[in-house]
Amino acid sequence: MSADGNPVVRDDARRRSLLWLFALLMGVAALGSAVSAWQRSQLGAQVAALAARGDLRMLSSRTCGICTQARQWFGVHGVAFDECFIETDRDCALLFEATRSPGTPVILVRGMPQVGFDPQRLRDALRRPAAAPASAAVSPRS
Repeated sequence: MSADGNPVVRDDARRRSLLWLFALLMGVAALGSAVSAWQRSQLGAQVAALAARGDLRMLSSRTCGICTQARQWFGVHGVAFDECFIETDRDCALLFEATRSPGTPVILVRGMPQVGFDPQRLRDALRRPAAAPASAAVSPRS
């Protein structure tokens, strides 16, 4: 007991317990980050394995930041894709208009449009059978 009658708290033991708790939490956070990074790399490998030349076409804009991110992601993971720019390619601009998308990128997965860039959605679309009804695929207006 201290001079004022209160029990003496073992500060060293408390500090050690808090440090161990902090270290444990940091370890769990690091493990979570590592698992997340591994899952992202697996997703890239899956998309690359599923995407044959001609399966993916990205309708891009020169000023689109998400388009740049998608292009880099495709490159890092070795995903086969084609790209056109709506500002400089008339056919690309017509395809973009046909999708009625509010913005770029529009990624045509075997002719079916996906607005934005979501690797999981790409993987899921590529896993579906390649044959799609002709009316659902995007084609430029005549």
